[in-house]
Amino acid sequence: MDKIIILDFGSQTTQLIGRRIRDFGVYSEIYHGDIELTPEILTEDVKGVILSGSPYSVYEEGAPKPDRAVYSLDIPLLGICYGFQRMTEDHGGKVAPLEKKEYGRSRICIKEKNPLLEGIPDGFVSWMSHGDSLDRMAPGFALVGLSEHGLPAVGYNREKNMYGLQFHPEVTHCERGLDILENFVCSICGANKEWSMDRYIEEEGAKIRARVGSEKVLLLISGGVDSTVAGGLLLKTLDPDQVYLMYIDTGMMRKGESEEVAANLKELGARHLFLIDARDRFLSRLEGVSDPEKKRKIIGDMFIRVQEEEINSHIAGDYFLAQGTLYTDLIESGKGVGNKANVIKSHHNVGTPLVEAKREKGLIVEPLEMLYKDEVRRLGTLLGIDGKIVHRHPFPGPGLGIRIIGDVTEEKCRILREADYIYIQELHKRDLYREIWQAFSVLTTVRSVGVAGDARDYGYVLALRAVVSLDGMTADVYDFPMKDLLEISSLITNSVREIGRVVYDISSKPPATIEWE
Repeated sequence: MDKIIILDFGSQTTQLIGRRIRDFGVYSEIYHGDIELTPEILTEDVKGVILSGSPYSVYEEGAPKPDRAVYSLDIPLLGICYGFQRMTEDHGGKVAPLEKKEYGRSRICIKEKNPLLEGIPDGFVSWMSHGDSLDRMAPGFALVGLSEHGLPAVGYNREKNMYGLQFHPEVTHCERGLDILENFVCSICGANKEWSMDRYIEEEGAKIRARVGSEKVLLLISGGVDSTVAGGLLLKTLDPDQVYLMYIDTGMMRKGESEEVAANLKELGARHLFLIDARDRFLSRLEGVSDPEKKRKIIGDMFIRVQEEEINSHIAGDYFLAQGTLYTDLIESGKGVGNKANVIKSHHNVGTPLVEAKREKGLIVEPLEMLYKDEVRRLGTLLGIDGKIVHRHPFPGPGLGIRIIGDVTEEKCRILREADYIYIQELHKRDLYREIWQAFSVLTTVRSVGVAGDARDYGYVLALRAVVSLDGMTADVYDFPMKDLLEISSLITNSVREIGRVVYDISSKPPATIEWE
């Protein structure tokens, strides 16, 4: 099967490059950026190599470098952002810091046509994310595209079959980005389209069976899309008698969620299902804790502690711990494929000491760790999971605990639960839910003066969030119809006495993350 190799230098979107390539049916593999390119890696079916972005600058001490052999391969090479800069520096060009950084949308002026830009119109909108630029092109490289700010954006070396992009074609908000990647992979590299999600199910299933054997597997299931699809894949792959599903009610769940989760899990055909009420244990540990990272780690540790306390009465002997971890969780926690990734935020099923201990023992199974949210939805559909679950908006493992800014209390959970329920139900009623990738409410620490009847009141400020995205790596603000926004705001303040004001979050990702904490 033809494939493309991606060398990862720590970019937050490296895996996104790989899955974009898989989207149009070509298999891709990701390796550390500085790996030795041995014959075992550079097999005959490798049709091209991509150098990823990086949080580093090429002139920094310790900046990652590829094996020099990558520049002498008889196959096409594409550098994206840092990858283009690395290619430039390594061939005698110069990279320098910009006085004014270039982030976000930028139109591209095409100076000269070349195979990478075949069929791409002049003036298309790219997505920039860099603080360095090419100060001098390397000998043999032609500059064929400029950003609207007059900075180098596209270059190539015809003789060496090397191409470079200063922007990120893999992100959703880059116009024609997928066409540019497909030009490289299919036209320039000549790779055949032989990859599919059905094949992923087959190959991932084989890996799970080989890893687990006849041992028991416990999945901590939240009832959200990720853990439910992970459960469905485990039940399809293994003997259902090996699979143990445990749902833990933390006290930070959405309204009616525990009852809905119980019904959904039974429909999956699970033979071992444990529903644990741990509300008091979680909320007592969170008392007085306001720091977001501490809250995440406490919640993550408590998930494992409660599991350990409860599981002995249900499972005898050792077992594997399965999680619905996605690649976005791993890369935001600095656990990407490469060894140069930065931590953006810790995830409860990635960075806690107890999870790390399980990982070190080789007892972690994460069947979705190479997938993004939209791929998980497609996988769930193929597994036959109910569409209402598959298309449910993402809900973080720490639940309402990270949607309550500051310390978490039972009363704050109740307030947010009621407000968020009204918000989401109204989105369904108004046929807006499926237009939005993720919508939720945030209870802020701000108290604002207001008027309730003829009396002065002092209520919480609630923030509404709604974004559109394909994969969660980048996101735009949902263009909310003002009439609906006004009516939903009014319903919330009239129904939830403690909330006196509603605001709408208009921040995109980047620079913001989707969740507030």
